[in-house]
Amino acid sequence: MLAGVVGAVLVLGPAAPPPPSPAGPAADQGSSVVAEAGALRATPEPVRVRVPRIDVDSTLDRLGLLADGSLETPADFGQAGWYGGGPAPGDVGPAVLAGHVDSTAGPAVFWRLREVVAGDEVLVDRADGSTARFTVTRVARHPKDAFPTDEVYGPTPDAQLRLITCGGEFDSSRRSYEDNVVVFARSA
Repeated sequence: MLAGVVGAVLVLGPAAPPPPSPAGPAADQGSSVVAEAGALRATPEPVRVRVPRIDVDSTLDRLGLLADGSLETPADFGQAGWYGGGPAPGDVGPAVLAGHVDSTAGPAVFWRLREVVAGDEVLVDRADGSTARFTVTRVARHPKDAFPTDEVYGPTPDAQLRLITCGGEFDSSRRSYEDNVVVFARSA
């Protein structure tokens, strides 16, 4: 089904899917539970992403992994999503947000993501009303068949953010873009 979607984000997820978030009160209150130094702490889940330079202001859908290990894409082309199997924005590690570049109807939520440059600000609003602030460090484009899984999902010593969409040439026979655009950002 994804091969038939224009502008789908086809990226590999972590090599081994992380354990599912525990069920219970924290999950029911818009938080993810994260193990840190042997203790559990509740982290507010992200609810909105804003990228002022390119006029992105989108609510966030929670994303998971598909059976083949690739990242699920948001159902709504006008909405971005957060990979809920990884860190929440502001936690240590790389939080991953993804969105479509376009659809058969035209530009989608991350249509202008390729215009982001180092130094730009990315804001992620969380369920508790707080905002995690990030500064873009670089923007890269990678062929989908050479996606840098470890660089995107691998551990980091601090809070980081990845924004992912499709880019490059559109392959009409596969109904998919050949590349992914990845924005790398650090907590400000």
